[in-house]
Amino acid sequence: MTVTEHTPQLTAPASRGGCPFDPPPAYERAREESPVTRVRLWDGSPCWLITRHEDVRTVLGDPRFSADATRPGFPFLTAARKSLPKGRPSLIGMDDPGHAVLRRMLTADFMVKKVETLRPEVRRITDDLLDRMTAGSHTADLVREFALPLPSLVICRLLGVDYEDHGFFQDHSAVLLDSRSTPEQLVNSRDELLRYLTDLARRKESRPDDGIISRLMERGELGVDEVAGTGLLLLIAGHETTANMTALSVLALLRRPDQLALLRDDPARIKGAVEELLRYLSIVHNGLGRAATEDVTVGGRTIRAGEGVLCLLNTANRDEEVFPSGADLDVERDARRHVAFGFGVHQCLGQPLARLELQVALDAVLRRLPGLRLAVPFEDIEFRTDMIVYGVHGLPVAW
Repeated sequence: MTVTEHTPQLTAPASRGGCPFDPPPAYERAREESPVTRVRLWDGSPCWLITRHEDVRTVLGDPRFSADATRPGFPFLTAARKSLPKGRPSLIGMDDPGHAVLRRMLTADFMVKKVETLRPEVRRITDDLLDRMTAGSHTADLVREFALPLPSLVICRLLGVDYEDHGFFQDHSAVLLDSRSTPEQLVNSRDELLRYLTDLARRKESRPDDGIISRLMERGELGVDEVAGTGLLLLIAGHETTANMTALSVLALLRRPDQLALLRDDPARIKGAVEELLRYLSIVHNGLGRAATEDVTVGGRTIRAGEGVLCLLNTANRDEEVFPSGADLDVERDARRHVAFGFGVHQCLGQPLARLELQVALDAVLRRLPGLRLAVPFEDIEFRTDMIVYGVHGLPVAW
C-alpha cells in the first residue's frame, strides 16, 4: 500500500444510525465534508471511500480501477474474505477483455425484450405464491413465503436448476453472504454449491434443456468448471438481491402510508416507484471494491496505483446534487439516474429481470392485500446488518 497520509479515523464498515433505511451517518458526513476520503479497514489498512454520485460513476466507469480481488490493494471487508483461496474469478471479479467475452455469452438472456416475455410467467408465480400465503391465514412471514421464493423460482427456471433443491442453495448462499462466516464456512459452502452446479452442468450435456447452464455447455466455449462458476454467481445474485429488495420495499412503503396510497390509487406509478425504491434502499450497503492500477485523480484527490477504493452506492443515491431531498422516499421522483445496479461495464447484468420482478411483486401485493400491515412492532424487525446484501431476515405481516 503506497498511501502515506495520516492514519484515517473513519472505519469501514461504519456503524449504522437510527433509521435502518439510511446509510451509516459517518458515511453521510463524509459525503458532505470530503466525498473522497480515507478510511481504515478491519485490519488497520487504509483505502479510499467514494461517497458522491459523480465520483462513484467516475470510478466504476474507469478501467484503471480493477474489480479483480487479486490485485494489490483490493479492499476486503472481513478477514475471512481476504483469506479465501483465490480460484478463477467470477464475472463480477473479472476485468476486460475476459469480462466482456463472458458477459456477451449471457447478455441475450437478460435483454429487456427477452425478459419482458417472462412477465406473464412471473405474474403466474406471484399469484400462486400469494394464493398459498393467504389460504386460510391472515398472517405470514413475507420473506419466507413470498419475497424469497419468487425470484428463486424464476432464476431456477432460467438456469435450468431444480427448484426442489432451493433449501440447499439458499442455505449455502446465506453462508456466502454472511459477513460473520469463517473462512472454513465460506470455502465449504462455495465448494458444495460448485459441486452441485458442476454435476448439473455435466448432466445437461446428455440431457440439454432451454436453460442458461445447458446453453453455455452447448456453446463449448467454457469448461464445466467455468459454467458452474457462472451459474453460481447467477443463482445467488438472481434470488438474494431481488428477495431483499422486495421485502425492504414493502416495509418502506408500510412506513410511509402516504407513498403507499399513491401507488394504490394509481398502479401506473409502480414502474417509477421501483426506481425510487432502488435508489432509496440501495441494498449493497458496504460498497463495491476496486483497486487502482494507475495513479488516478478523483474528486480532486490522487489515488495511487495499488490503493483500494470502496464505492458507496447508498450515499451516491442520496446525493442532494442529483436527488434533492434524497433522504426522503418520493415515489413520484424521477430516480432513473440511481446507481443501485452499479455503473460501467460491471453494471448488474440481471437488472431488467430484477425490475420486472419488483414491478410485478409490488403490484400484486398492493392489489391483493389492501389491509397489509406489520404483525410486529417496527422495532422488532431484524435487519440484515450482518449480510453483504442488506435487507430483513424476516417480515411478519398481517392483512
